[in-house]
Amino acid sequence: MGLLNVIRKLRLREKLPIREIARRTGLSRNTIKKYLNSGAIEPKFATPARPSKLDPFAEKLAGWLKTEAGKSRKQRRTLKQMHADLVKLGFTGSYNRVAAFARNWRTDRQREQQTTGRGTFVPLAFQPGEAFQFDWSEDYGFLADERTKFQMAHIKLSHSRAFLLRAYLLQTHEMLFDAHWHGFRVLGGVPERGIYDNMRTAVDRVGRGKERQVNLRFLAMTNHYVFAADFTLELVLLGSVVCGG
Repeated sequence: MGLLNVIRKLRLREKLPIREIARRTGLSRNTIKKYLNSGAIEPKFATPARPSKLDPFAEKLAGWLKTEAGKSRKQRRTLKQMHADLVKLGFTGSYNRVAAFARNWRTDRQREQQTTGRGTFVPLAFQPGEAFQFDWSEDYGFLADERTKFQMAHIKLSHSRAFLLRAYLLQTHEMLFDAHWHGFRVLGGVPERGIYDNMRTAVDRVGRGKERQVNLRFLAMTNHYVFAADFTLELVLLGSVVCGG
C-alpha cells in the first residue's frame, strides 16, 4: 500500500517519467504502468494473505539491511549473500522474497529520511496548496429539540487559513472520508499533504519517534486523493503544529 502511494505521488504530483520512478523504486516500468493504468488506490490480491516464510527472519534481515546501508558500496554484502546467510539459519524461501523485502525496506527508509531533520516545529508559513490540517473536536447542539453531542470535523488550509466545519454523530471512517470530500470540494482542491494528530481512524499503532502503523482504509483515502499524511503528537489548528519525536 505504501509503495503504491509513492508511485502515485511521484507520477501524479511530481510528474516524473516512468523511467525515473522505476529507478527510484526498483520496480520494472511495466509494473509501474500496470498500477497507474489500473487506477487502483489499494493493492488487489487474488488469494487471501498467508504467512510468509520470511516473517520469522524479517527483523534480522531488516537489521542486516540497515547495517549494510551504512557501509561503502564495495564493502556491502549483496542480497544473494544475505539470502544464502538466511538459508543457513533455516530460511527455505526464494531469493525473490528477500529481494522484494529489501525493495520495500529501502522505500520506507527513503520516505523516513525525507521527513526527518525538519526541526521540532512545523513553521506557520506555508506555500499555497502545500498543506491542510485536520482534527476532531466535540461540541453540543440541538437535534430534534434534544441536546446532542456532536463530533466536529475541522479541515483548514495552512496557507490561507480558510476552513470548513462539519458536524457528525460519530468519528467513523465513513464520517472521516465524508468530511475530506466536502472539505476538498468547498476549499477548491487537494493540497500536497495533510497534517493530523494520531487519531484512531488514521493510526492503528504509534511507535517510536515518527514510526506509525497507518490504518489501511485511511491510507487508501490518501492514495485516492494523492496527498501525503504527516502525523503529530499535538495539533493546534489555530496556532503552531508541534511535532512528535
